[in-house]
This record gives sequence, structure tokens and C-alpha cells, in this order.
Amino acid sequence: MVSVPRLVIAAPASNSGKTTVATGLMAAFAGRGLAVSPHKVGPDYIDPGYHALATGRPGRNLDAYMCGTELIAPLFAHGAAGADLAVVEGVMGLYDGASGQGELASTAQVSKLLRAPVVLVVDASSQSRSVAALVHGFASWDPEVRIGGVILNKVASDRHEALLREALEETGLPVLGALRRAPQVVTPSRHLGLVPVAERQTEAVDAVRAMAERVRAGCDLDALLALARSAPALPDEVWEPEQHSVDGVRPVVAVAGGAAFTFAYAEHAELLTAAGADVVVFDPLHDEKLPAGTAGLVIGGGFPEMYAPELSANEPLRRSVTELALSGAPVAAECAGLLYLARELDGRPMCGVLDASARMSERLTLGYRQAVAVSDSVLAAGGTRLRGHEFHRTVLEPGAGATPAWGMHQPERRVEGFVQQGVHASYLHTHWAASPGVARRFVEHCRA
Repeated sequence: MVSVPRLVIAAPASNSGKTTVATGLMAAFAGRGLAVSPHKVGPDYIDPGYHALATGRPGRNLDAYMCGTELIAPLFAHGAAGADLAVVEGVMGLYDGASGQGELASTAQVSKLLRAPVVLVVDASSQSRSVAALVHGFASWDPEVRIGGVILNKVASDRHEALLREALEETGLPVLGALRRAPQVVTPSRHLGLVPVAERQTEAVDAVRAMAERVRAGCDLDALLALARSAPALPDEVWEPEQHSVDGVRPVVAVAGGAAFTFAYAEHAELLTAAGADVVVFDPLHDEKLPAGTAGLVIGGGFPEMYAPELSANEPLRRSVTELALSGAPVAAECAGLLYLARELDGRPMCGVLDASARMSERLTLGYRQAVAVSDSVLAAGGTRLRGHEFHRTVLEPGAGATPAWGMHQPERRVEGFVQQGVHASYLHTHWAASPGVARRFVEHCRA
């Protein structure tokens, strides 16, 4: 059995303070000397960066839509191995999930799959006794969701706190913390959410420290830890990347990193390594050539639109990437990687591997997708079905090549992306743990 003390930090709605509380708890407990395993419900790439900064461990995602419900507990057990405590930050409101899919991918569903107690973070501004009705409704909506307590956020005064606590006594749920109204902890946002940690290391460290101080001052850490320890054991099912023996030289797979390419799931590098690759991270903003011996290239998501001048100015690396792609070597590009391989981004020359032009847009494209591989590629055989996620404010023209990468089936039918020679480039973010054959196939192409 897997016995890791754990808490799920949820809220009635977005912008209630989940990230501040979850990250602050992670940092506060880590400051006590506990090994804290950080997790995030859903496809979010940015919050896990702050979680990793708070704990010193990789931030990991638990996405029941992309990975399937059956993988949530095993992926959690993999990430939480050796931890004294796991803190799981929820997504949106507690019961909000994939659109039109009931509870699928909601924080509530993940809490049930993990058999984890939920701490409800409530924005208490502009209410007093009504908070009891709100909390009672959330606690009674689904009897299988165990709400173990409440943390009140944006409390105005001692008097306000006393009124809130008095009202909540009628619910029978303990108040595990109360955070005063305060100037927002400095975690600047832009068009896709918080600014990633990699772009603001010093400020991010200060922000996480401030979150921890707020939580330590306003929360009952001992009671929260006791609640976490009340979680029952989980079945002994731990996800592990399938290890493959490799004869001879392991192919080098270069993975883009740095401030412009921060969107990555920790399991992808683990899967590539297990499939027999040597994973080497490089920074397209600063490195003028690919790592020595590069046999394959992975360029994930991020914010190339924020660094278009710098990426464009690094002509030696752009030439190196173009030469690798034209040689037929495997190249997997998601979202930001797709833009980097395009001819230009907002008028700035990029790698020119794809005959397409990208620009910023006012429209946010966001949501889960069902997709099928249109043809054979370095990532998937034609006809392979998987689920993914789109998240961008850019437009690519044309949006698909002569051989598209994916046929989309939700929310509308369309083709998208590019497959040409060894290149697979698309806006679609995927989680390879749900389809471990993707990493294995990619490394096999690198070896070939």
C-alpha cells in the first residue's frame, strides 16, 4: 500500500487564493524539514514551477482527462515516492472539470481518486454568515468528497474573522486558517497566467517566501498535517516508465529549456531516458548550437512570443535547428516549439523549417481536445488516438501542412499541425505518460 499523507487544496471558484495557500503550505512545511511532494490538478504548466521552487522537488500534474482516471493514483505515487507529505493544488472551482464531461478532470474527482481530504479556500470578502451556507453546500454536494476543513482568505479584521468562525461552527467543519486581506503577493501575470519561475528567479523566490510567511502566520500547520495524515492508504500501484535495455551508444535527445520554453511535464524526460536516450537540456536564448551529438530534438511549450527578438537574433542556433530538421532527424514540437519552427513570429525570422507565419492574437484558444494522428510520424502511427490540450494566444497561417499532424474531434472537426520528414509540429500539448509508446517510438527513430 502507498501511505503518503496528503491534502488537496481546492476552492469554490477560481481566484480564491488556491495558489497562494497551496504554494505557501508547500514552502512552510518544507521549511519544517519535511520532504513535500507538489502536485497540480489539470494541464497547468506554470503553477508547478512555483511548487518546485517551494519544495525542491519536481512539480507534477494530475490530469484525469489527458491521462485517464486509472493513472491518477499511480502517477501521484510515482511523484510522491519518499515524501513525508503531498500537497495537491486544485484547478478552477472544486467541482469544475472538462466542459460537458461531468466531474471528469475536476479537483473533486482527483480528490476521490486519491482518497485525499480537501481543504476549501474561501474568499471571505463581502460576506459573513453566508459563508456557512456556501461551505455547507460544497461539503454536502458529493458525499464521496471529504472536505476536512476551511481556510478563510481576504479576511478584513478580527471582528470579521470572529463572525466567519461563528457561522462555520454550524457546519461542523474546522477553520484551519484565516488570511488577512493584504496586497497581492508579487506574482505578475500576463496573457496565459502567471509569469513562469524561469523568467523571474529572484522575484519568484521572494514571492514564494512571502506566501510561506502568510500561511505560517494565518494557518494551523499542525492541524493541517494531522488532517493530511488521516488519508487512508492507496493501492500499491506506482507508475514507472518502462525501462528498455540499450546496446551501444544512447542517442542524445536535446530538449529546449530556459525562459522561452518552460512548459514541460517531468514524466516526458523520464520516459525518454527510460527508452534509452540521453536527455540534454539547452537554452535557445543563449546557446548558439545544439548539444554535441544531437540525434533528436524536443521543443515544448512556453512563451516564444515574449522573446521573439532574442530568439531571432540567435542565428547560429536557428541554422543548427534548421539543418537538423532538414537532415530528417526526429523533431517533436508543441505549441511554442511549433512557433519557433515557423518562418516568422510577429515579423521576426524564426527557423523556417515550416512554411508558415505566426502572430499574436487577441483570442485565447483554450481547452481539452480529442485527436487522431493523420499519418505516421516520429511520435505516433497513423490512426493513433489520444487526448491533449490547447493553450495559446497566437495564430499560425496556414494552421496545417500538406500532411497535418492531428485530426481534431473536439470541440470541432479540423486538421492541425505539420508532419514533414522527421518533424512533428502542432499546437496540441500531450501527456506522454498516457501513451508511453510515444517516447519509445521517438527514441527508436533517433537511434535509427
